[in-house]
Amino acid sequence: MKILIVDDHPMVRKGLSATLLLEEAVKEIKEATNVEEAVRMIKEEKPEISIVDLRLGREDGLDIIRISKQEGLETKFIILTSSMKKEDFMKSREFQIDGYVLKDAYAEDILYAVHTVAKGRKFFHPEISQLIDNQQEDGELEQLTPRERDVLEALGKGLSNIEIAKKLFISEHTVKKHVSSVLLKLGLTHRTQAALYAKETMYI
Repeated sequence: MKILIVDDHPMVRKGLSATLLLEEAVKEIKEATNVEEAVRMIKEEKPEISIVDLRLGREDGLDIIRISKQEGLETKFIILTSSMKKEDFMKSREFQIDGYVLKDAYAEDILYAVHTVAKGRKFFHPEISQLIDNQQEDGELEQLTPRERDVLEALGKGLSNIEIAKKLFISEHTVKKHVSSVLLKLGLTHRTQAALYAKETMYI
C-alpha cells in the first residue's frame, strides 16, 4: 500500500511516517507540504490513501480533496487534525472523506484508521464522534420547554401519563399534549423511543 502524507510540519510528517511503517501493508510513503504539491503527487504517485491536515499554513487541506474529486483522481482521504471543532468535522464530512483522526490519537488508533479505510470502510475518531453526538443531543434538548423536559424525564423513568400528571400537578390531557410535542421535536414516533432517549441523554 502506498500512502501520501500532507502536512506543512516536517516533524509531524516524519512522526506519522514512522508510525505507518509499523503496518506491514504499508510499503511506501510519500510526503507533500501544500495543496499544489499534494494534487500533483496524487496524480503521479496514485496513493491508495492520502492523509491530509486540515490547515496547511494559509491553505485549506480540503482543497486537495475538492480538486482531486473534480479531476477524477482516485485515492481515499483521511483527515488528520488537531481541531475538535464541530464545523471542521461537518465540513470535512461534506467532502465524503473516508476517515477523520485527531493528531493526539495513539499510534494504534492511526494504524487502525488506515487499516479500516483500506478495507473500504469509514473511520471517525471516537472522541470527535462522541463530541458531535453530545452536541447534537444537547441541541435537541434545547428545543424542549422546561415542562417538556420534565415530561421526557418522567418517560425515561417509565411513568404512565396518569403518574406523570400527578407528579407534575397537571391534567392527563396536558401530559398527552406534552408527550406529542416531545416526540415531534425529537423526531421520535412513540413514547418507548422517548424513554430510551431520556435514559441515554439525561443520564436517568
